[in-house]
Formats: sequence, structure tokens, C-alpha cells
Amino acid sequence: MSIVEPGSTIGIVGGGQLGRMLAIAAAQLGYRCHVYAPDEAPPAAEVSALFTRGDYDDEAALTRFGASVAVATYEFENIAAQPLDALAAEAPLYPPRRALEIAQDRLAEKEFVASLGGRPAPFAPVSSREELHAALAHTGVPAILKTRRFGYDGKGQARIHSAEQAESAWDSMRGAPSILEGFIRFDAEFSILLCRSLTGETVLWDAPRNRHLDGILDTSEAPPPPELAPAIAEARALAEKVADALDYVGVLTLEFFAGPDGAVFNEMAPRVHNSGHWTIEGALSSQFENHIRAICGLPLGATELVVPRVRMKNLIGEDVTSWRDIMADKTAHVHLYGKGEARPGRKMGHVTWLER
Repeated sequence: MSIVEPGSTIGIVGGGQLGRMLAIAAAQLGYRCHVYAPDEAPPAAEVSALFTRGDYDDEAALTRFGASVAVATYEFENIAAQPLDALAAEAPLYPPRRALEIAQDRLAEKEFVASLGGRPAPFAPVSSREELHAALAHTGVPAILKTRRFGYDGKGQARIHSAEQAESAWDSMRGAPSILEGFIRFDAEFSILLCRSLTGETVLWDAPRNRHLDGILDTSEAPPPPELAPAIAEARALAEKVADALDYVGVLTLEFFAGPDGAVFNEMAPRVHNSGHWTIEGALSSQFENHIRAICGLPLGATELVVPRVRMKNLIGEDVTSWRDIMADKTAHVHLYGKGEARPGRKMGHVTWLER
């Protein structure tokens, strides 16, 4: 195993808030970061030693970028996987490309997890109006139609509450290959945050209970309530199976519903995750620090809570304009991402409270 020593340069593909927090964690451990993104002034570039502006499918630019770093990672999965081969030819790239490809396709993702014994909600592929009507006969209504690729935070989705809404739902997909998911009864949502090293060492954080608003994560709280323990134990075991099957390196996040019969898989993200932001102040080692440790071949840090309870809230859109009031709370740990326009639905920052 090759260790990337402090003082080396880590490449981060993507320049958003996750890349920003990765770069901050890397700097703490003595690394420099080089950010690659198509944006003119991405948030991650503000806290990184180097920044290259380039398109995600520009293989020549990715080759040059790879030659400038000792190891590389990516901060989100809505990028084409194949061009990253040009980068991987120059520097080790983690998490592995296979994890990215599976997570990018909701159908492949659910089939992969089901093959390992996981239980997704009822689903069916949809590539035409006829297939949508056939899928609805399988899942029933209500259901939700989603594009198979490139959707997040409630984007690329259409809810179907009656068969009469099927036509408009399909029209909203604009012909994109899609997947229909049946609704399930659930008591809570939670996520499993796992980090796996180059040697296969694995650590997990407390599973935060998550609450969403308009399809976007609003709050995460850890530890979860005791009644979720059976579903969480089932989900943790599945997450470890997924990580081992992918020979995964870095932080991996799986989201679940706690249903009447246990854990129901929702989706996975091959990266650090919004529901793990509380780990910056709330755990002995944050998700960002352990991701850097993992991809650099270092031992992983402990993940235990540092206080009895931690609560994180996202600042979405205009929420961020209340920063003065938020900072007046002396117990609030405020993270602002340095973004410009506070558009509706845009994640502008987050706040964490430690409850002693």
C-alpha cells in the first residue's frame, strides 16, 4: 500500500461545499488541495492551494490535472464517469469508478443493493409511456417517477397520486430513461455513514435521523432514537457488504427508510454527505477528515460522538440572510459556503449545535 504523505497535493474534482470542507480537512492534516471544476469561482477554490477551471468531460485537461496531484477524489456524483479514466491514468482515484457508475443510475443502484440482500421500495424501469402504465400496475399509486441519472435534492422527480397523472409525469421526464418507485410506509429516515480505508479497515458513525423539507435535507440528529436500532443494525450490515463488494475507499453514504419490517434502502452516495456535516464538531473524527485519511492510506480516526447529542440544520436559500441572528447564538457552529446568490433550494450553509 502506498501512503500519500502530508505535504503532497490532493486533487478534488468538483468545487462545491463538499470539496470546500474536504480541502479544509486536508489542510489540517498538512496537505495541499488542487480543485478542478467548470465554475469560474467555486466555493472550494477559495480554500485550496490550486484551482483549475475545466469541463468534466475534457480528457486532456483531466490528464494534466491528474499529473499535478498525488491522489484524487470527487465531491459529487453528477459527473460523467468515463472521462475520469484520463485522470485515473495519472493518479490514484478514489472512490472507485464502479461505485460512481452504480450510484449514477438509480436502476443499477437498486439492482446492485438488492443483489446483496438489501430491500429497496418496489421499483420498475420506465423508458416509455407504455412502460410507465405497466410499472404503475406493479407498484400501485401513489408512486414517484424519477430520472435514472443526474437527479438530486428532489430534482428530476414527479409524484403520481393517481393514474390520471401518469401522462404529465412522463412528459416532465422529457423522454429520459426513468424509474418508478412505489411509496412505502415508514416511521423515520436515516443514513449510514461509513468510511473504508485502502487496507479494508472500516469505521461507521452514529446513524443520524434525517428530516427533509421539499425534497431537500433540512435537519440531521445523532444519535438516533432507540426504536430505530433494529433497522439501523440491518442497514449497517448492508452498508458494509456494499463497501466490501465495491472494494470501496473513502466515505460512503447509504440512505434508508425505517419501515414496519426494518430498513428499506433509498439511495447511496459515493462521497461525503450532507447528513454527515454534524461530524465536524460532533464526532472525534469528521467524515471529511476520515475521507482524506482513507484516500491517502492513513489509519482512520475514531468516530464516536463527543457529546450526548448533535443537531445539524441546513441553511437553504434565504435562510442564510439570518446569519447575524444565528451567530448571536453562542452555542451555534456556523458554516457558510461562500456562495453568491441565495436561490430557492440552494444549500448556502449549515449550523451545528452540540447538546451537552
